[in-house]
Amino acid sequence: MATVELTTTNFDEVTGKDGIVLVDFWAEWCGPCKRFAPVYERSSEKHPNIVFGKVDTEAQQELGAKFEIRSIPTVMAIRDGVIVFSQPGALPESALENLIEQVEALDMEQVRKQLAEHKH
Repeated sequence: MATVELTTTNFDEVTGKDGIVLVDFWAEWCGPCKRFAPVYERSSEKHPNIVFGKVDTEAQQELGAKFEIRSIPTVMAIRDGVIVFSQPGALPESALENLIEQVEALDMEQVRKQLAEHKH
């Protein structure tokens, strides 16, 4: 599956569904972003069950601000509408695959329980 361009218009719709969504915050002028893009693209082809989204932080400054993106590339993982990972820096392919495995293995009931405890 190819990557999906995420904008302020479709971000909540795409990331709010059940399942896993990975988001790559990037910009055209960013060298590390350009080097990470083929890694991200290859991974999207290996995992058709996962949505791979890309946010152009220049065109979608509101989204960058909303998620306090200070450094790009930043990779975010969302599962069942919950942000479970967000970290700046281009990931090597092996680290991206490892992240996907970890997100797939999460017990979302436990994650929601921990989130609820932190809100009190």
